[in-house]
Amino acid sequence: MANGQPNAQPPSGNFIKAVSAVVWKDLQAEFRSRELFSAMLVFSLLIILIFNFALELDVETRRSVTSGVLWATFAFAGTLGLNRSMAIEKDRGCLDGLLLAPVDRSAIYFGKVISNLAFMLIVEIIVLPVYSVLYNINLFQPGLLMVILLGSIGYVGVGTLLSTMSVQTRTRDILLPILLFPVVVPVLLAAVKASNGFLEGLELSEFLLPINLLIAYDIIFIAVAFMVFDNVVEE
Repeated sequence: MANGQPNAQPPSGNFIKAVSAVVWKDLQAEFRSRELFSAMLVFSLLIILIFNFALELDVETRRSVTSGVLWATFAFAGTLGLNRSMAIEKDRGCLDGLLLAPVDRSAIYFGKVISNLAFMLIVEIIVLPVYSVLYNINLFQPGLLMVILLGSIGYVGVGTLLSTMSVQTRTRDILLPILLFPVVVPVLLAAVKASNGFLEGLELSEFLLPINLLIAYDIIFIAVAFMVFDNVVEE
């Protein structure tokens, strides 16, 4: 505080540098250990293999359940990744160091969101071709990829906030899914509906509402997380 005036907010350049530093730290740590990525990838591949052998169905029936299987895979793998991401920060003492850093707390939130989203997208990039081969379905459609991106952003945006809350407790592995799944039900349902629309080749007008819901969910919940993150980490 100078001359009785509160300190000015850091310029946008410093904010972006702080976000980039958090992202770079997470990426470097993961590339060295491969702990988080390996767990998410193995879990995802295991799920789609189980569904592949369990669903001995005809081609049309498989196509109808594809969106549900995909998003079940992404949701469970994403929850595992979010839980481990914050648990690693807490166990290594990195979270306390980040909170003590002279940066806006929201920069920590956005840095964690971007790094968690990067890990989730890398897993999805590997899962999609494997799924396409096993189920003989072309998943590389621009519209479907857009839905996967929108759904992943919403899922990670909310999940990062809730994992920050749950990591402070002893039952963090159990608490995060309990907190997360009720909140992300709208984004999962909308993502499944929109994905199914693209896979079945429906007119865009028939499933435009779920796409709009995904966009609105991403904007609203990331804005809410941005506003409350400071209070969450202070508790």
